[in-house]
Amino acid sequence: MTTSGEILMKSLSEEHVLEALRVVKDPDLHKDIVTLGFVKNLAITGNDVSFSLELTTPSCPVRDELKDAASRALHDAIQGIGEVTVTMTSSVTQRTRPQHAELLPGVKNTIAVASGKGGVGKSTVAVNLAVALARDGARVGLADLDMYGPSIPLMMGIKGRPRMVEQKLLPMENWGVKVMSIGFLVDPMQAVVWRGPMVSGAVKQFMSDVAWGELDYLIMDLPPGTGDIQLTLVQTIPLTGAVIVTTPQDVSLADAIKAWRLFEKVNVPLLGIVENMSYFVCSHCGQREEIFANGGGKRTAEELGVPFLGEIPIYTNIRVSGDTGIPVAANDREPAQTEVIRKIARNVAAQVSVRNASGGAPAVDIQLTPGG
Repeated sequence: MTTSGEILMKSLSEEHVLEALRVVKDPDLHKDIVTLGFVKNLAITGNDVSFSLELTTPSCPVRDELKDAASRALHDAIQGIGEVTVTMTSSVTQRTRPQHAELLPGVKNTIAVASGKGGVGKSTVAVNLAVALARDGARVGLADLDMYGPSIPLMMGIKGRPRMVEQKLLPMENWGVKVMSIGFLVDPMQAVVWRGPMVSGAVKQFMSDVAWGELDYLIMDLPPGTGDIQLTLVQTIPLTGAVIVTTPQDVSLADAIKAWRLFEKVNVPLLGIVENMSYFVCSHCGQREEIFANGGGKRTAEELGVPFLGEIPIYTNIRVSGDTGIPVAANDREPAQTEVIRKIARNVAAQVSVRNASGGAPAVDIQLTPGG
């Protein structure tokens, strides 16, 4: 490669730029950005270079690092190069199956959020994942499939009933997320008393009879447990992958393993494990208390050979956000809490991209920062 500034002004070419950029690798996909086809709209004016980096998700956890690395690679490799302008864009990837195309023709990826038992904050995680992805710029939907205990309308701050257009229900919307829940369709004071086949039928209608439109991610909040209803749901719904939510103590981790086995049986890849209620930090003295122990989620992920997506501490504001319909992922007044959720959401998006690229199981070498 030419390294003379004088010659550079006369002969800088697209080939020189692309060769220099090949040293920049995506840490999740394990290939360089040129081979991956990320480099778009390359233009050279004199000794100035501009191009776009089109990533596989707007929620890429190393978005800023890739941008800086691309600029640095050109300055390191090509002496005398002028201004380097890198524009970050994204196009979310997908792997389409016939069942997926039939039920959800405009949806690229479907992500189940599940737990082996109730009370671990599964719906809270699902809501905040959806909102965090939407705030990064993705097109996101949230399907509340917990037919017996629909809590998503309250947690998303949505009231009212969806409208029908051309024989399809239009999802309700808030915080940039399209939402559908049985809670919009039944009296909130009325118990839903349905047998398994009725639940399965309703779930399928939530897929085929709802006008979801074009979505990058459809987050599905599954009911807790691993019984017949859950098995029927995951066999009915075309899933890209699943996220399991657990708390740190052994009794919850045992149920998380049962949930993993459920997805394993129906060949649904596990995108990773989230540990909720990991610890509590006193707002007065700053002392950290591990009320439900700590680290069990990470140990379980290592034992199962799946990614550990992150841990969420016990925050009073997370409970308040669920009661008031203002998800913590949308609360800019609590940047530390919002950042915890954002990192987990970006790790989930990265695992979806890895699976879509490889066609197999997700990678497990996620590098997390403390609290992320």
